[in-house]
Amino acid sequence: MAAHRDYPHPDAEALCSHLSALKLPFMLEHHQTLAQTAADKHWSHLDYFSELTNGEAAARDDRRVQRCIAQARFPVLKTLDQFDWNWPTQINRLLIQNLFHLDFVKQNANVVFISGTGLGKSHLMTALGHAACLRGHSVLFTGAIEIINTLSAAHATGSIKRALHHYVKPQVLCIDELGYLPIDKFGADCLFQIISHRYERGATLITTNRVYKKWAGIFNNDAVLTSALLDRLLHHAETVLIDGKSYRSKDQVEI
Repeated sequence: MAAHRDYPHPDAEALCSHLSALKLPFMLEHHQTLAQTAADKHWSHLDYFSELTNGEAAARDDRRVQRCIAQARFPVLKTLDQFDWNWPTQINRLLIQNLFHLDFVKQNANVVFISGTGLGKSHLMTALGHAACLRGHSVLFTGAIEIINTLSAAHATGSIKRALHHYVKPQVLCIDELGYLPIDKFGADCLFQIISHRYERGATLITTNRVYKKWAGIFNNDAVLTSALLDRLLHHAETVLIDGKSYRSKDQVEI
């Protein structure tokens, strides 16, 4: 008796063409394999179609998450699991863990991490931004000085409005190392505009080495601007204080 052969379905080529045109890559890659599985396991037509659509939806979610992570421009990826809770001498672990529920994103609220260098505030902000990406939120990670340099260049070419929108648009904006370098009046005005435009429209995360009463020194000693900025920033905000010695000096301390 001649062996049974599986011949291609006459409409297979047209089906593949349609799946490709409709941008359904999971279905395109897996419809034949799942069809064989459906036949072997006696699935109904609905079961087969559900497997295809569920797989396509999951794959699309994965691609969206990867796009969010790429567009966030994290310098390195960090997670909460990697954080060493035992190193800081003072840290509110429960508060930080609650932040990872991401309620602050829905509420367009802010988070400010305050500590000296090497205590993990950038790590925690990166991990929080990454967690937001995993939920499909748009995120941008940048340094405070990088923002000012970018806007200064945009101002010189007459494109500052579009450049400002780049920092206002994300659902979560992560501003790293505010206060580490002096900021002139132009830079102070730019950061004020960003915070003002994001007020109750997006979540802003900030790391800084200065407590709030010293922020006027960050913003060109402009007490009026600083007060107005803090008023908007802290209206809906959580402040995370971290104390201790720099983790980067850990090896020297242990010697």
